[in-house]
Amino acid sequence: MSASGGSKAVVAALAANLGIAVIKFIAFLLTRSSSMLAESVHSLVDSGNQGLLLLGGNRSRQAATPEHPFGYGRNRYVYGFLVALVLFSIGGLFALYEGIHKITDPHHVDDPLIAIGVLVVAIGLESWSFRTAIHESRELKGTSSWVQFIRHAKVPELPVVLLEDFAALIGLAFALIGVGLSALTDQPVWDGIGTAAIGVLLISVAIVLVIETKSLLLGESASPQANARIADALLGHGILRVIHLRTMHLGPEEILVGAKVSISPDSTLADAATAIDAAEARIRAAEPYARVIYLEPDVDRATELERDIDRAEPEPEPNVDRTAELS
Repeated sequence: MSASGGSKAVVAALAANLGIAVIKFIAFLLTRSSSMLAESVHSLVDSGNQGLLLLGGNRSRQAATPEHPFGYGRNRYVYGFLVALVLFSIGGLFALYEGIHKITDPHHVDDPLIAIGVLVVAIGLESWSFRTAIHESRELKGTSSWVQFIRHAKVPELPVVLLEDFAALIGLAFALIGVGLSALTDQPVWDGIGTAAIGVLLISVAIVLVIETKSLLLGESASPQANARIADALLGHGILRVIHLRTMHLGPEEILVGAKVSISPDSTLADAATAIDAAEARIRAAEPYARVIYLEPDVDRATELERDIDRAEPEPEPNVDRTAELS
C-alpha cells in the first residue's frame, strides 16, 4: 500500500511538473522575468527528481544476490538522497544566483500579465499534485503531525514529494509577489528578490531532505509501535522473556529483526528449535514487514540461579522427639 501510494504521488507530481515547466519556460521567453526562469528550472529539476524516485523504486525490487544478500530495498533511500542533492545544487543554487544577478543588474519584466497568468495556472496544477501527495500520505501518517511524519516516515517518496510540492507552492507565491510588485512599483529589483527567495527556500528544503534521507541510509530502527508488536509476539510457547531486541529497516517495507531470547534451562535442542520457529511465525503475523529474522536462544539465567540456590540449601533435620533420650 505504501509503495503504490508513493508511486502514485510521484507520478502525479511528475505529470504536473513537466506541464508546468514547459508553460513557465514559454512565459520566461515572452517576459524575460528572472522569477519565471527560476521557476522553470525549479519545475524541470522537480521533474528530474520524480524520475529519480521512480528509478529508485524500480531498482529496489531487484532480487537479492550473493553480493547483496539482503536485497536492494535501500535503493529508494539512495535515490531520495540524490534528489535532495539535485534540489540543492541545481534548483536552489541556480535560483539564488539568478536572483542576486537580477538584483545587481535589474531589468523590467516585458509583459507581467503573461507571467502572472502562468503563475496562477501553475499554482492550480501544483495544488493538484500536492493534494494527491497529502491523500496518499494520510493513512501512513496516522495520528502523527505532518512534521513528525516527514521526520519519521520510512517511505522516502512521500516526504520528498510533499516537501517538493509545498516548496513549489511557496516558490510560486514568491514569484507572483515579485512579478506583481515589479509591475506595480515599476521597480524590477522585486523580481530579483522573489527569485532569490525561491533559491533560499529550495536550499532550506534540500537541507531537510538531506538530513532525513541520510538517517535512513545509515539504517533506522523500526518504529516504536512496530518494535512493541515484535517484542510482544516473541513471548510465549517456550520463550520466557526478551533479553534484547534490535531492528533495522532494509527498505521501506523490509525490517531486519535480531533478538536474544530466554528459554527454560530444561529445554532440549528440539524444544528450542520449535520455540524459535513459532516465535518467527508470530512476529511475521504481528509485523508483516519483518522479512529477515534472527533469534538467538539463551538459558533463562534467573530460573537457573533459583534452581542452584534451591540445591545449595541444606535439607531441614527431621523433627525427632529426644525427650526419652534426655531422661
